[in-house]
Amino acid sequence: MGFDTSDDAAVYKINDEIAMIQTLDFFTPIVDDPYSFGQIAAANALSDIYAMGGNATLAMNIVGFPNCLETWVLKEIMRGGAEKVKESGAILVGGHSIEDKEPKYGLSCTGMVHPNRIWRNFGAEPGDVLILTKPLGMGVLATALKEDMLKETTVKEAIEVMSYLNKYAKEAASPFTIHACTDITGFGLLGHALEMAKGSEVGIEIQSESLVFLDEAREMASMGIIPAGAYRNRFHVEKDVFYDKSVDEVILDLINDPQTSGGLMFALPESESLDFLEALAKTVETTCFKVGQVVEKRERYIYVR
Repeated sequence: MGFDTSDDAAVYKINDEIAMIQTLDFFTPIVDDPYSFGQIAAANALSDIYAMGGNATLAMNIVGFPNCLETWVLKEIMRGGAEKVKESGAILVGGHSIEDKEPKYGLSCTGMVHPNRIWRNFGAEPGDVLILTKPLGMGVLATALKEDMLKETTVKEAIEVMSYLNKYAKEAASPFTIHACTDITGFGLLGHALEMAKGSEVGIEIQSESLVFLDEAREMASMGIIPAGAYRNRFHVEKDVFYDKSVDEVILDLINDPQTSGGLMFALPESESLDFLEALAKTVETTCFKVGQVVEKRERYIYVR
């Protein structure tokens, strides 16, 4: 599995019982606290393993660090990352660092999965329900945080959500009939939903009133605190998306908002959706909710109601 459907990670089949998942991700700081940045970057990188239905086994650090910063900052970044790797059950086995103009941190991750239990970002079927395991609005809040516009409680909540491992959602989903799965990251909710719709040759209806956003995300978006990536995402999906006139412009900005370490979005039969939400509520600490449903393909791939 490689480039054909923009899947979350590459998968290499070793034998009839084991397939290896390989992925990497790294980025510049989105929060001020270096320890929290390390946790978020690690959780984000590990997420692709869980989006494919696998378990994390190995991780290696990817580090860029400027010589103008004190070494304790780097130590805290790597401590945050190491603790998340340990929580995932994987083993941290070194990595590589270079001098850079600005800090960058992330992981190269390896996971394992049974070849018959791999989740792809396509395979959704008409009648499926879409369920997301983290609230939206992280890109907007990260932009507002740079201007020191957020309440301390909001910052704390955002950090907790972004650093929360998707491992727990993956474990809760394992007993259910998962037709498709992806994590919601840089392309926003609509961008990743569009990849799923195109790969599955189906339509997707997004129910805007059902969506859950982080505290202050709607307020910040209504003030025009929108990251540039949200506008790029909206332009990218424009020809494939129908927006109902009743949907508030703020919601349209937020569903195109690039997410960092977002939740897993599952497509599964409607008959299992309530039981799945109950299972998530028992084991996952972030807010999980219904995004919409999968329908037969029509003129557009995505319909936002």
